[in-house]
Amino acid sequence: MSSDRIPVRRALLSVFYKDGIVELGQALAAAGAELLSTGGTRKALLEAGLEVIEVSEYTGFPEMMDGRVKTLHPKIHGGLLARRTDAAHCAAMEEHGIGAIDMVVVNLYPFEETVAGGGTEAEIIEKIDIGGPSMLRSAAKNHESVAVLCDPADYASVAEEVAAGGTTMATRQRLAAKVFARTGEYDTAIARWFAEREGGGLRYGENPHQKAGFFPDPTPRGLGAAQVLPGGKELSYNNWLDLDGAVSAVNDLPPNSVVVVKHTNPCGAALGKTSAEALARAWDGDPLSAFGSVIAVHGTLDLACAEFLAGPGHFVEVLAAKAFDPAAVEHLRNGPKWGKNLRMVEVPDIGSPRQQQEARRVWGGTLVQSSDNLSGFDAELQVAGQVPMPAGKEADLRLAQTLAKHLKSNSICLVKDGMLVGAGAGQMSRVDSAEIAVKKAGDRAQSAVVGSDAFFPFPDGPEALAEAGVVAIVQPGGSMRDDEVTAACDARGVCMIHTGTRHFRH
Repeated sequence: MSSDRIPVRRALLSVFYKDGIVELGQALAAAGAELLSTGGTRKALLEAGLEVIEVSEYTGFPEMMDGRVKTLHPKIHGGLLARRTDAAHCAAMEEHGIGAIDMVVVNLYPFEETVAGGGTEAEIIEKIDIGGPSMLRSAAKNHESVAVLCDPADYASVAEEVAAGGTTMATRQRLAAKVFARTGEYDTAIARWFAEREGGGLRYGENPHQKAGFFPDPTPRGLGAAQVLPGGKELSYNNWLDLDGAVSAVNDLPPNSVVVVKHTNPCGAALGKTSAEALARAWDGDPLSAFGSVIAVHGTLDLACAEFLAGPGHFVEVLAAKAFDPAAVEHLRNGPKWGKNLRMVEVPDIGSPRQQQEARRVWGGTLVQSSDNLSGFDAELQVAGQVPMPAGKEADLRLAQTLAKHLKSNSICLVKDGMLVGAGAGQMSRVDSAEIAVKKAGDRAQSAVVGSDAFFPFPDGPEALAEAGVVAIVQPGGSMRDDEVTAACDARGVCMIHTGTRHFRH
């Protein structure tokens, strides 16, 4: 028997969905486990001929309040949370007559299904499970000693381990992770329902037929700590996404920088001595795309910025800044016709590290990763070929590599004199992104530098960029054809620079 196996001597089973529970109960009983249960689960197990102890009998405390209070008891949670290797914990169990519980099998009340089925407010609230998540989380926290099952799909494999002598640490760890993912998902669904019920939901999702909400972290930070200034239309799901794209990008740039975003991609960005100077240059990077954009300012949006935006040919959906000058707010609200609908969002955390876990739902699961906290301003620029780095271009190269990180992959961007002049993003081939970026830049591609989020698999992209007049390209490197790609740049007098760090953004 593996040394990390823990036999199941006592198990608590309390499930809403009964599929597979009898078979699991039989496997546990066959291994000598004492079974604790409640309500319908106990009835199903008894009807199968199994011996089952009612939880209220075990705790010595009656079930009450229509079943709302039954498992919330020290004999249950003490039996789950006690550390079996801690002498003080064991002494407390002995003193208070608390027995160890080695396995919990729980699935939650169908809150999501009740909401989706159009349940009444009273029906929905009754389906907010309290005891279930509490037991799951207690058991998952103590997975060193307790196995916890929230998904019937795991019953069969766990039953096999029980029959083999007990659950393994690897299995208990996997099951605990599954529990925290499930309880987090469950709590989010409840929070979303309350937000929508109380008017806290968003106007709609990516499209008008989709519902959506925004739920700040418990400890406010970033956009969760942002203040939406009075007036203007309500922010939509897409507005929040574009805000995140704009604020994340400007957060990687020095003070007095501006990023203009369309569909989460920077279409304009610039550094400046003042916010107003950077704003005018960022807008000029791609005026056509900037119309109806979301803009983030690393600094104070002052009256000079407001006067520029209120000028002819300008229209903005959302403005974000570290701070807003009251005179600027008044000028925008009372100046351009679109000012009354403009959303203005103060984000005091601009300039602070983003460090957090990123999560994205996929069908049937959640992908999680840490934030990409590296930028081109931190990168080590290593010349890969024979052409040296052009004089005075290092700042532009660093800006280009930073902006490439914030464009959808595959991404190519052209920077000149501290300003984004052309971007190609989200294309299936890198040469397509390069050609789009060149087209956007036009004549400004002459003497510009290029940032790429990943390596060039073939020389065709750099060749198209060189033909347009760029003088240097910065990219991670790492292609099996790096030498061939670099030789193509050498032949055209273009400096090739590697950073060793990829910045995909899917």
